[in-house]
Amino acid sequence: MTGEDQLPSWLPGPARDAVLGFLAQAPSIAPEDRVAYFDNDGTLWCERPTYVQYEFFLDALRRRVRDDPTLAEEAEFRAVLAGDVSAVGEIGLERVALALAGLFRGIGPGAFTREVRAFLRSGTHPTLGHPLSDIRYGPMLELIAALRELDFTIGVVTGGGTEFVRSISQELYGVPPERVVGTMIAYELGQDVHGRPALRRTGRVLGDVNEGAAKVTNIQTQLGRPPVLAAGNSAGDTELLEWAAAADGPHLSLLVDHDDPDREFAYASEAQSFAAGEPITETARRLGWTTISMRNDWASVFAQDNRRQSGGGVGG
Repeated sequence: MTGEDQLPSWLPGPARDAVLGFLAQAPSIAPEDRVAYFDNDGTLWCERPTYVQYEFFLDALRRRVRDDPTLAEEAEFRAVLAGDVSAVGEIGLERVALALAGLFRGIGPGAFTREVRAFLRSGTHPTLGHPLSDIRYGPMLELIAALRELDFTIGVVTGGGTEFVRSISQELYGVPPERVVGTMIAYELGQDVHGRPALRRTGRVLGDVNEGAAKVTNIQTQLGRPPVLAAGNSAGDTELLEWAAAADGPHLSLLVDHDDPDREFAYASEAQSFAAGEPITETARRLGWTTISMRNDWASVFAQDNRRQSGGGVGG
């Protein structure tokens, strides 16, 4: 299979050459070591102007406020509903995130999954107007498909909520929920009205936000297999990409650079839970990773663009 067949949305250049070179060498990797991990927001789908998970919680908050207007008086919710970025900053992003997560305190994992899936199927991107399932990056779906042809195990390692991404990972990327590692909300075990075991969400986060070194340690504790390919877009993915680059034999570390204001957005990706010492693109240059320029390396950006060009569907 040629590069055009494997990666039809990738333009000729160093990024595609690096990916195709890795795919060509992949059969020499022991099957049990063929593991690839992808960050989600900004790597597999669009994260601007706000995260999809944030829009999900905002939608839930608006519905709750209709039923209980007093919620809008709480400082965290007042700032969110007003879109007051400075107020959110003063309150603290972590405190605001926990308040939003608390909207689902007490429900079971199945009910939460149904809420997320319903939002995914009904929601649209606030500025692009695409259905949310269509803000996936088509070129990354092509890469995942090519890796699957080579019997790679694919995982999603996200700074977002584990349960949120697990709810949609199979549908969006063909990744089963047990291969999703993210920021974890604690559960409590109790009983339902019939006396059967029942799990309920709390408003507490287990451990650290899944960024930086936490991505690596959480992969080890939850999945137990290191990657030979990793893809990310921000400083929160640095340690993950370094880990892949340290693998013996063929390996590949990919950084998605958002430099296309016409088809997506142009911005410098940053970690959400800490400040990095240098721009992530400079880190990539210094460490020898492969940087993917959306503007120069992708003929099309979104999954729906691929369908328009081919007249068919895009597998994930």
